[in-house]
Amino acid sequence: MTLTLEDRFSGALVGAAVGDALGGPVEGWSPEQIAERHGGRVHGIVGPWYEDWRTARPIAPYHKGDGHVTDDTLMTHALVRVYAAVRDHLDAYAVAEHLVPDLMGTPRWIPELEAEALPLQRIFLAEKWIVTRLHYAHADPREAGTGNIVNCGAAMYMAPVGLVNAGNPAAAYAEALDVAGAHQSSYGREAAGVFAAAVAAACAPGATAATVVDTALALAKDGTREAIAAVREVALRHRDFESALAPLRAAVAPYDSVGPDYRAPSLGARRPSRLHSTEELPIALGMLLVADGRYEAAVLGAVNYGRDCDSIATMAGAVAGALGGESAVPAAWAKQVAEASRLDLHAPAAELAAVAREVFARDRSRRRAHEAAFDAMASPR
Repeated sequence: MTLTLEDRFSGALVGAAVGDALGGPVEGWSPEQIAERHGGRVHGIVGPWYEDWRTARPIAPYHKGDGHVTDDTLMTHALVRVYAAVRDHLDAYAVAEHLVPDLMGTPRWIPELEAEALPLQRIFLAEKWIVTRLHYAHADPREAGTGNIVNCGAAMYMAPVGLVNAGNPAAAYAEALDVAGAHQSSYGREAAGVFAAAVAAACAPGATAATVVDTALALAKDGTREAIAAVREVALRHRDFESALAPLRAAVAPYDSVGPDYRAPSLGARRPSRLHSTEELPIALGMLLVADGRYEAAVLGAVNYGRDCDSIATMAGAVAGALGGESAVPAAWAKQVAEASRLDLHAPAAELAAVAREVFARDRSRRRAHEAAFDAMASPR
């Protein structure tokens, strides 16, 4: 069956949101702790880690679980709204002019808070940095990410960039690097570019998990490339996530600056480096390979990996969803997440697909104008 553009966009964005919701309640824990808490591996939507989530530390005041999406999805949908406003390619200035006002000026339903609130009140400090630097400090948008902690905060919501550049990974990589410059630097910004490229590659007809990872390796730089290569080598030896959990962690550990205890980061954690990589993107791609591109297996592998598993599952879900289309995402999961989170998961995908068609038409017109100009210069009469 040939997938349409709309199928792939729905698969990617609905798939990302569902992965996010599945990973949220077990974020920060190890595979062993997750198995002990849930009596085995997680195979679907589960409730909060602590029943008294309103007061329990380190969870309060967030209701993580029961199908609630986290800030990964809130930021992804915010970026879709920026595309809907601009209706063209984005850059760091679009973050300053559109994303920042959206985060700090428009109350929305925040599932984990179970209340209407500004998105700014839910996102974490690495994302609040955008508002601090661009709204209050009036930093150059292209350089605003410098000085922020280096994590996957920018990468986690870059799927829309990959979708607008569907089938053109190099363009997605370049655009995401520009957009993410307002938020991140170093290997955090690199992860944003490579993740967007992976989503764009997954949209191409005939794409597979292997071709997506090959594309990521061709574009990635420095520690990000080395981490993906190390994870890829290990992932190709496994066909189920259970056997892959520990080996994948061992493969990425030399490039991960956080350290063995996710809740107690090392002294060198999240600092700029050409040698390091975010953990989330390589592991997401590794789980994609282990699952051979199958959505459910890739996302459940990401969820049961633990650590920053909501972001890992968001990324794995976006790429696997783009590969397989909307039908690859279990409908029961998508329905439960949409209802629990009070979100229309399909509307952002439909909006973004319409924008992508407009942007492609503009790109074609610009390309033809360039061709005509170049031909006139190259062959003057």
